[in-house]
Amino acid sequence: MTLRFTALATETVRRLQAGGADANHMAPERHIAQGSGNPCRHCLSMIPEGAPMLVLAHRPFPVLQPYAECGPIFLCAEDCHQGGGAALPEMLASPDYIIRGYGHDDRIVYGTGAVVPTDHLIAEAEARLEDPRIAYLHVRSARNNCYQCRIDRG
Repeated sequence: MTLRFTALATETVRRLQAGGADANHMAPERHIAQGSGNPCRHCLSMIPEGAPMLVLAHRPFPVLQPYAECGPIFLCAEDCHQGGGAALPEMLASPDYIIRGYGHDDRIVYGTGAVVPTDHLIAEAEARLEDPRIAYLHVRSARNNCYQCRIDRG
């Protein structure tokens, strides 16, 4: 099975970079990246230390419903190219992540979530996507549950 790591849509990111409202109806906060732990959810790379970045609320679901979690994410403040594809994104540099399956109704498929070592992420994602109930997966921080990216069937 081929996987595709899916970044935020460029149209959404350009709107936010221009000061458009986030999921909480607020303008993104502008900061300077400090350290090496600032993953951009559009280019799927780490935002370089000293570069301008945005901090904002994001809800990676098409409509509001009980399972539509909202949380903080980082984006490059300057234009960046959309990342994604079959390879593990460079920004997934922590030792482990939560992966969780969602159905075609954008709700959690119970029993599909787990904390997975990063070097097993692709194999675990492939195994979960064999289940026809799962439409896509989220990759989330194992420490803070922050949304990182989506995994779709390739």
